[in-house]
Amino acid sequence: MEARDRIHKFYLNDRYVVLDVYSGAVHVVDGIVYDILDYYKDNSLEEIIEKLSGKYKISQIKEAYDEISTLEREGLLYSEEVDTRNISYNSDNVIKAMCLHVAHDCNLRCKYCFASQGDFKGERSLMSLEVGKRALEFLCENSGRRRNLEVDFFGGEPLMNFDLVKELVNYGREIEKKYNKHFRFTITTNGVLLDDEKIDYINENMDNVVLSLDGRKDVNDNMRKTVTGKGSYDVIIPKFKELVKRRGDKDYYIRGTFTSYNLDFSEDALHFYNEGFKKISIEPVVTSPENDYALKDEHVDEILREYEKFSKEYIDIKKKDKDFLFFHFMIDLNQGPCLAKRSIGCGAGSEYVAVTPEGELYPCHQFVGNEDFKLGDVFSGVLNTKKREEFKKANVFAKEECKSCWAKFYCSGGCHANAYNTNGDILKPYRIGCEMEKKRIECAISILANLQ
Repeated sequence: MEARDRIHKFYLNDRYVVLDVYSGAVHVVDGIVYDILDYYKDNSLEEIIEKLSGKYKISQIKEAYDEISTLEREGLLYSEEVDTRNISYNSDNVIKAMCLHVAHDCNLRCKYCFASQGDFKGERSLMSLEVGKRALEFLCENSGRRRNLEVDFFGGEPLMNFDLVKELVNYGREIEKKYNKHFRFTITTNGVLLDDEKIDYINENMDNVVLSLDGRKDVNDNMRKTVTGKGSYDVIIPKFKELVKRRGDKDYYIRGTFTSYNLDFSEDALHFYNEGFKKISIEPVVTSPENDYALKDEHVDEILREYEKFSKEYIDIKKKDKDFLFFHFMIDLNQGPCLAKRSIGCGAGSEYVAVTPEGELYPCHQFVGNEDFKLGDVFSGVLNTKKREEFKKANVFAKEECKSCWAKFYCSGGCHANAYNTNGDILKPYRIGCEMEKKRIECAISILANLQ
């Protein structure tokens, strides 16, 4: 990367922000520093004074120039690219998280469903106790020295096989002692089958809950219909409200999807908040451009403006309600994980796997049903080691579009499934997704700059 490309600067929500790509340093600066950076690498101090003396005092320019020079000497601006030749990722093939498909069946018929309305383009089926137990054992046996393990009960709709969910939670607690592990259980549900008994069980036994609903009634009911073709909003939202009311301070997310029909998706997030939900995620749909609800190039500018608009509203709400969380505006600026982890992302196909009702292993839930991505099964283990290595090597240094991108250590190259489903290659990122992610990062940082 050219020196000038090793930083990224932007102005948003009344804050001038400069990011240093490789050190991870984030600087909230004055307008004068922001302006000087346009010329700093290609011009002498005298030339910069000549360019900016009509706007700033010479003494101010010199002071700001010295500040930039100090940050550069300290490795906090224009830091050098890292040597990626010796980066090693998950050399021991440790698996730490599992998406357990307890039901390949669903009681909704959502138009955009990547799982083909629950059956993943195969036969509708439910996981057996034998397969579920073996999946938990497989995770323990392949997790190395890692103690905390993540299991997401998933579908289709997992409440359609809820007796199995309860049996597997019990079995998980039994084998924790044997393997010296601790399971953190999550369940993802559309809520149709929720009742008082299930709500109490989930709140007692699940560390996290993902509640699927798209937002405003008309938006949700246009996309998320019951098997009879009716809208699902009125059936689901009172159940979700009751679950969250009883849940206390335990984690949950209410998760929506926005399409071309609701590009004003911030209104859906605000609808959730006004209905009493504090932890919210609204994800962009990824689908064939042939579908009328698909997000297309002509929608991008409007989507980016919507994120900016919502970030302003979010700041105002956060100042009054610190518990309000929007998933895509959460960001870790401490650069905690190692470089290898920041370059590889979610760990799909390596640290994270999905398990079908028959016990087959796939890199993640979005690859389930595509035989080209089948890794093995919970009885025989990972047999397709070549495919696993492909995912382990699918980092930002292997993706041409990522190499020169300022956001690469925040998004880690984006979603492998989105890349494959749009471009047929896990190494070729989903371009619209990249644009959205960069804007979300800018919004998230500008929010922190305002709140801190």
